[in-house]
Amino acid sequence: MTRSLSNEHDFSDEIIDLEEFAKANRVPPNRCKGYRIRVDKQSYVVTQPAMKGLQILELASKTPEQYSLYERGSGGQSRPVPPEEVVSFTKPGIEKFLTIPRDPTDG
Repeated sequence: MTRSLSNEHDFSDEIIDLEEFAKANRVPPNRCKGYRIRVDKQSYVVTQPAMKGLQILELASKTPEQYSLYERGSGGQSRPVPPEEVVSFTKPGIEKFLTIPRDPTDG
């Protein structure tokens, strides 16, 4: 039996909180009013289902020259997100994003 990842609920008028969906092991919908993402301690609502790492940094008023961006997934693991990488908010398991100041000796 094949299990569908699609939700029966209509989310088109809702703002989806990625952190809540990740903690509940739910797959974010492809269509909704917006996605609430958290960068460090600040939450932002975006209307597009995907953004580049650079755009996420810019939301937090930070630059890739000064900060590295990390995606934190359910289970606590973090992975670096390069500025040019596209992050899909419909991918399950994204809890939040973290920024870490770059060391002046970093490439």
